[in-house]
Amino acid sequence: MTSFSEAVSDIRDGATIAVGGFGLCGIPEKAIEALRSQGTSELTIYSNNCGVDDWGLGLLLANKQIKKMVSSYVGENKIFEQQFLTGQLEVELTPQGTLAERMRAGGAGIPGFYTATGVGTPIAEGKETKEFNGKTYLLEEGITADFALVKAWKADTLGNLVFRQTSRNFNPLAAMAGRVTIAEVEEIVEPGELNPDEIHTPGIFVQRLLKGTDYQKRIERRTVAAAR
Repeated sequence: MTSFSEAVSDIRDGATIAVGGFGLCGIPEKAIEALRSQGTSELTIYSNNCGVDDWGLGLLLANKQIKKMVSSYVGENKIFEQQFLTGQLEVELTPQGTLAERMRAGGAGIPGFYTATGVGTPIAEGKETKEFNGKTYLLEEGITADFALVKAWKADTLGNLVFRQTSRNFNPLAAMAGRVTIAEVEEIVEPGELNPDEIHTPGIFVQRLLKGTDYQKRIERRTVAAAR
């Protein structure tokens, strides 16, 4: 596809969306901007975090388009805090490894799995437990979203994706979890130009592919060593 507005045009109010990225690293920024411009609301977002106040998924928060966040870490966004404390935003905190496995399981057609993570904590409230070999485990449900938004480094025209270094993060998992996956990339090549051993997400998981330009690649929090 050539238009991000066209790619997200059928994401309707109330949709569920799995979004790749970790902090501001590897986020599908062009698709997020297009979704903000479209104004789609009442969204449920599955993502490790919610960006910052003025970038990433924080743009959708500021525009009051998100109804519920299923996340692992939310500490860098003041708008998130305000909306949660005033009851405007529903939040489901999920341990990071559990969130990753929930996306992977959903994409693999696995409806649920047991994990020891969260046992004996508020995470376990209301969840089914089962004992295996004398140890208690929680039942967690796989995530399958209406759409997935992901950002890759390179792709071929068949939708096979290659992610670059740490920007891979949650992207392959989100791509699996979406019924319709929208992938934005920095470079598109012809089939056969990618080394099969370097492909991280097979094209079977990708339904829409776009090339983006002028990526900001912002740093969430810049930290440097003190001068000596």
